[in-house]
Amino acid sequence: MGDTTKNLGILKRVDLRDFWEDEAREFTPWLASPENLKLLGEAIGIELELEATESRVGIFKADIVAKEVGTDDRVIIENQLEHTDHDHLGKLLTYASGLGAKVVVWVAEEISDEHRRAMDWLNEITGDSFSFFALEIELWRINDSDPAPKFNLVCRPNDWAKSLTSADSGSEPSETKLSQLEFWSAFVEFGKRKGSAISFRKPRPQNWYSLAVGRSRFNLSLTANTKLRRIGCELYIRHPRHSKKAFAMLMEQKEAIESELGQLEWQELPHRRDCRIVQYRVGDIEDRGQWPDQHTWLFERLQAFHRVFSKHVRALDLGEEDNDPEDTDETG
Repeated sequence: MGDTTKNLGILKRVDLRDFWEDEAREFTPWLASPENLKLLGEAIGIELELEATESRVGIFKADIVAKEVGTDDRVIIENQLEHTDHDHLGKLLTYASGLGAKVVVWVAEEISDEHRRAMDWLNEITGDSFSFFALEIELWRINDSDPAPKFNLVCRPNDWAKSLTSADSGSEPSETKLSQLEFWSAFVEFGKRKGSAISFRKPRPQNWYSLAVGRSRFNLSLTANTKLRRIGCELYIRHPRHSKKAFAMLMEQKEAIESELGQLEWQELPHRRDCRIVQYRVGDIEDRGQWPDQHTWLFERLQAFHRVFSKHVRALDLGEEDNDPEDTDETG
């Protein structure tokens, strides 16, 4: 017989206004905090990093402006404590155009049917360069516990249509993109099974997979080059003004860094603004039989790079870097 003495709590819905009385002064700052922005990012499959709150666009102010870690694509987040309305839909489009955003996120208590259809339509007509998400937020508590948030994804891009097709292949998915997506998806599952403090984001059909390293404008990137048949792990430095300075400062610590990671390639990339510090090894991702060995190597390198570079990168003194304009180039 089972243990009948065990008790389960009662799940109770909490009204949003009982927890956040004011949208601008309470809800927006809550959502913009690192831990809650991470929850939102996990819901939409994008790792987010805060850029600003109440960012002015003409006579309006965008609730939250963030960027995607690894690409620096700008993300607009508009939040409401009630049902969606036409006013906020218009503001979303105004903010996206005014700030050059590639990702638009709408968080509300309830997404109305007409606004859900509008977001789905925007995803259909904008091509693979833009993504529109709509989410409903709920608060729940067990018995008398603190309330816990829950994001319900209502609208999202069609990943197959928007990510796997190329301009020269009509509506057919690119075989290379399919292979890349499957390889990184399998890697993410491998990493989650192994267990790690690193937060894995949703993979995309591209030749790199980027993750945060603990500081804006720096990221770790795993690469899979099908032409050269090699895989790699790198620290990618993408600061709009101080990439070369940061690279030189890390170069001064080369001996200490390589004592932990082994020999690295220090690529200053003199004809580009960015820099990278990388390790490569032979690996053809089109040979699925190699995937377990490749995933093991990539996971081990990722763990080591994160452990070593996170402390060195955080310690860099680059001056007033946060006042610099943002870079929008992708890594890879």
